[in-house]
Amino acid sequence: MTLIKSISGIRGTIGGETDNNLTPLDTVKFASAYGTWLLRRNGLKKQTKVVIGRDARISGKMISSLVSNTLVGLGIDVVDLGLSTTPTVEVAVPLEKADGGIIVTASHNPKQWNALKLLNEAGEFLNGEEGNIILELAASQDFQYAEVDDLGSYVKNKDFISKHINEVLNLDLVDVEAIRNAGYKVVVDAVNSTGGIFIPQLLKALGVECIPLYCEPTGQFPHNPEPLPKHLTEISKWVVREKADLGIVVDPDVDRLAIVNEDGSMFGEEYTLVACADYVLSKTPGNTVSNLSSSRALRDVTLKHGGIYEASAVGEVNVVELMKKNKAIIGGEGNGGVIYPAAHYGRDALVGVALFLSHLAHLKVSCRTLRDSYPAYFMSKNKIELTPQIDVDGILKRMASIYKNENISIIDGVKIDFEKEWVHLRKSNTEPIIRVYTESVSQQDAHDLAQRIMNEIKEIANG
Repeated sequence: MTLIKSISGIRGTIGGETDNNLTPLDTVKFASAYGTWLLRRNGLKKQTKVVIGRDARISGKMISSLVSNTLVGLGIDVVDLGLSTTPTVEVAVPLEKADGGIIVTASHNPKQWNALKLLNEAGEFLNGEEGNIILELAASQDFQYAEVDDLGSYVKNKDFISKHINEVLNLDLVDVEAIRNAGYKVVVDAVNSTGGIFIPQLLKALGVECIPLYCEPTGQFPHNPEPLPKHLTEISKWVVREKADLGIVVDPDVDRLAIVNEDGSMFGEEYTLVACADYVLSKTPGNTVSNLSSSRALRDVTLKHGGIYEASAVGEVNVVELMKKNKAIIGGEGNGGVIYPAAHYGRDALVGVALFLSHLAHLKVSCRTLRDSYPAYFMSKNKIELTPQIDVDGILKRMASIYKNENISIIDGVKIDFEKEWVHLRKSNTEPIIRVYTESVSQQDAHDLAQRIMNEIKEIANG
């Protein structure tokens, strides 16, 4: 059982002992720290308001209730969206003129996990400095709760399903008429979470026939909820059997999007962003950003359209920061996370679906044909477990020195760019592990590069 505290929130498994798991006491303590930070930042200027929402996992109602009542106890007004998505809460915060937001979700983690994701007044994730202040507050428990006449208010608001969908439909590049005229049939795997509410409603508004698979928001995940090919065998069969045009897969909090081709093959999570960027750049040329562990294909597509591509450190807040700096018109992460600033600065599977279907409808090609039109890159994701005594930072510095004549980035671990392939080495913040991500022009080449690099690391570790 695990409890992980970081600048982006708190994440852990339900049950067990305090300080080692996400127990009610840990939930209240962390919600108190976040609420206290908001109150001190606002001072006496105005009444503080927070928007909250949750995915459908089994513990969600319990954790959400604890968070809401803790904030009310601090004197903060709460707007509860109930069953929602991460991007919906991100959209709701500025629309509600709130001071922050909390999404109760453990994203792609299995059902025993839950978490609090923390947002600022713009509906964006907190930066490192803000997150560290909250961690310090949680550790010191320096809280002051409101007296009875100063308690916050609590209201439910279920209007943001339609509000979020309307925000998507009103985007200039979402061509509702073209999608409707294409007459698409789509199978949707929402892993029995809130995507089963939001994605079918979006598709209905787009005039798309939706065949639901695992769309009941029970929180009982029918398979591992991370949208990786090995977990998506069922929807692949359904797409072929139903003669659908494609399959749509989202994770429990609906910020990651994976596509299944009409023949049951994977479009590839890495290529969700590539396809959406290709469409956006074809209409509004500009710059793009993804993280260092994302596919080189986004760079290729960006250059094709005359834009500039740059990679950030891993983490959504880092991607967003660089997107703002570079005035990128689209960006995201290679895990199927599309960030389109015309909508908002957050990964949003609803926006991804609408842009992807618009692209497909304009080109009038099949999913498989579209996928085959992009550069073929293949990734291998591995990790090396080391003993706690080994100096992981020293190993990474040594690898950077060995490959100093290649194109090197050290903004987040070590990224080594070769002519036709790359390797990204990152250390874990919680255990003695080096993550080894590689990409090359074939799966075998990606695997071989990973093995070579891992052997070199092991030689260094062994002296």
